[in-house]
Order: sequence, then structure tokens, then C-alpha cells
Amino acid sequence: MTQPGIYLEDLFVLPEYRTQGIGKTLLAKLAQIALDRHCGRLEWLVATWNERAIAFYQHMGATLLPDWRICRMTGEAIANLAQTYS
Repeated sequence: MTQPGIYLEDLFVLPEYRTQGIGKTLLAKLAQIALDRHCGRLEWLVATWNERAIAFYQHMGATLLPDWRICRMTGEAIANLAQTYS
């Protein structure tokens, strides 16, 4: 996809506020921002164990991408990699 996109790291609604439309409102606002900015995609993470969130996102029209995995480096791994290019 050659268009820009919006990436969301976390979407969290406190349990006592769930089922009140807050998550849907947040996603709808992000969708509007994506349209305004001519983005071709809106992407975010969801833990594989979070079946309730997965069902919610699918209900909103999201597609889960089974072929993708998160890659992360922190602390010492970042420092070690950076040293190889010093």
C-alpha cells in the first residue's frame, strides 16, 4: 500500500466504561482522521488472548492479519545493535 497510514499502539477503555460506546467512538474518530489525511489504512495491535477485544474489532470491520508478528527491541539489544554500526 503506497498511501500513508495511522498506527495505534494501544486502545484501552477502563472496564467500568466498556459497553458504553467509548471504544467505537474512539475508533470512529481515528477513522475520520485517517480519511481527512487521505490514509489508506488504520492499524493497531491486539493480544491474541484478548478474545473480547478481537471480537469487538472484527465487529467494527477490522481484519486480523495472521501472517504478521510484532518485533521489538529494548535496552541491551538496542545498545548491542547500535554498536555494530559505530
